[in-house]
Amino acid sequence: MHSTLSDVFISHPIHIPLSNLPDFTSLRHLPDSYTWTPKDDLLFSASSSDESLPFIDLSDPHVATRVGHACTTWGAFQIKNHGVPSRLLDDIEFLTGSLFRLPVHRKLKAARREDGISGYGVARIASFFNKQMWSEGFTVIGSPLDDFHKLWPRQHLKYCKIIQEYEEHMQKLAAKLMWLALGSLGVGEKDIEWAGPISDFQGAQAAIQLNHYPICPEPDRAMGLAAHTDSTLMTILYQNNTAGLDQIGSRGEAFLYDVGWITVPPVPGSLVVNVGDLLHILTNGIFPSVLHRARVNHLRSRFSMAYLWGPPSDLMISPLPKLVDPLHSPLYPSLTWKQYLATKATHFNQSLSFIRNYLSSDQTS
Repeated sequence: MHSTLSDVFISHPIHIPLSNLPDFTSLRHLPDSYTWTPKDDLLFSASSSDESLPFIDLSDPHVATRVGHACTTWGAFQIKNHGVPSRLLDDIEFLTGSLFRLPVHRKLKAARREDGISGYGVARIASFFNKQMWSEGFTVIGSPLDDFHKLWPRQHLKYCKIIQEYEEHMQKLAAKLMWLALGSLGVGEKDIEWAGPISDFQGAQAAIQLNHYPICPEPDRAMGLAAHTDSTLMTILYQNNTAGLDQIGSRGEAFLYDVGWITVPPVPGSLVVNVGDLLHILTNGIFPSVLHRARVNHLRSRFSMAYLWGPPSDLMISPLPKLVDPLHSPLYPSLTWKQYLATKATHFNQSLSFIRNYLSSDQTS
């Protein structure tokens, strides 16, 4: 993944000097550069909703139907009995906390380059907004050995082992969720050749995104992570027990204005699953990729750990033939994850509309 998708990031660097990142713990007032209004993001002040995200027990005998319904209706859901050991969730949370509690000068030793993927820095979506987000992140793609050695010269192997085990469990879980979701649409193993000879998606590629949302002096005027969809097939998120800060806006902007932001409370041991843009394309829009954001609070800092799961970077992704017929024509063209990331780097949350309109204009020309 690093050798191919890195080309996209070299072509679309983030011009946000990490030297501008403050020591969040020292700030007693919200700087103007971190103060958001609806002028900075039209979705900033959308109302909140009392609705709740589907909560699915993966040991339920009707789990495929429930996952399929959640993907179709919401584009997101929470899960329990998912098979990821609670000890491992504790370990990845411990690692994340240990990383972000390091002094700023230590974290900057593993800073992500402007044209890079891995390492410490701000969210890539920051370049689409005039105001800065009250958060810091660390991206792991491939082996974190070099970066972790810079952060923890004497303990890096311990932390590398946690990442390796976490990736192994998340890959298995992502493959299981993928088949449950697609199975609800009648899609079988023979319909996706790239799933591999034993249908375990071992060719899939992924990143781990560690996030920290520090205590904020004025949380109602700040934004932890602005509204966006994920450029993945699926994202699996673990959040520590800081109440109700991740928010989902199901089925895109129009639905969001009708229903409002849905707060996702952290349930101990549970995980949150988001449909990504590539699964939206693969299902011809049956499973909508979901807008989501993260808010902050003034009482406790918060950590989240996202597993961003996608296909091989050069594999052509298009609506599955089984989901297309004379009454349901393909809405999206064929493209690779690499190509889609390049589109997302330019068109951000309008990317799906852009490639859909591109297909329409190409068909009529």
